[in-house]
Amino acid sequence: QVSLAESGGGLVQAGGSLRLSCAASGRTFGSSSMGWFRQAPGKEREFVAGINWSGVTTYYADSVKGRFTISRDNAKNTVYLQMNSLQPEDTGIYYCAAARSRQVAGVVSPDYWGRGTQVTVSS
Repeated sequence: QVSLAESGGGLVQAGGSLRLSCAASGRTFGSSSMGWFRQAPGKEREFVAGINWSGVTTYYADSVKGRFTISRDNAKNTVYLQMNSLQPEDTGIYYCAAARSRQVAGVVSPDYWGRGTQVTVSS
């Protein structure tokens, strides 16, 4: 079992940056692939970024590639999402997710979800 808690959301102007954190509890964090998803108002939840168990392999949605960076610190049971050059279309609730799979592809269908943190980008 893995419990996830996001933090770091907030209100930022277009062009600004935010860093989201996801603290995980559970003995399997170090062997789990992790990811971030988001849901904009009136839209379905979408994949944003994923990282494999070791942090070596990452994968991004085309819409955030080159602007967002996912990373993890297994010693701290934490995964991060650094978001730069934020745009109004990045607004939404950001969810941390974990998968039992070690491979980054596994996080596309997560086994565990956090409750989310709101990110609002003003124009």
